[in-house]
Amino acid sequence: MKCPFCGNADTQVKDSRTSEDGAAIRRRRACPDCGGRFTTFERVQLRELSVMKRSGRRTPFDRDKLARSVQVALRKRPVEAERIERMVSGIVRQLESLGESEIKSEQIGELVMEGLKSLDDVAYVRFASVYRNFREAKDFENIIGELAQDEDK
Repeated sequence: MKCPFCGNADTQVKDSRTSEDGAAIRRRRACPDCGGRFTTFERVQLRELSVMKRSGRRTPFDRDKLARSVQVALRKRPVEAERIERMVSGIVRQLESLGESEIKSEQIGELVMEGLKSLDDVAYVRFASVYRNFREAKDFENIIGELAQDEDK
């Protein structure tokens, strides 16, 4: 693994532990040249996924981009980082288990909406407002009405 501080290609693993419910390995590394310490994570990837955008463009699936969008929706909300990571890992596993290498961005968005709905209502509404491109206050009223109906059930 290349050192992020000095670029040395030969770094040493100082400690390895499982994390994220055993879905990843966390490695603590040190650079013998500059003495810098950093952490890396290894995850199992079942298949290469690509995302088909609404515009028709294809891009490689980026787990970090998915995690960032979820974290933006959950910013300043009382949800533990571990629950967020579990949700993101669950979405990735669902996508990989579909058996397809190309996934529509709409599928990913719907899985995120489903996950956020169970984590935090405010984050769900935030994400929905961007994902569904809300244009007026009535759009917010509609989604909040849907949430209220689900809670009544």
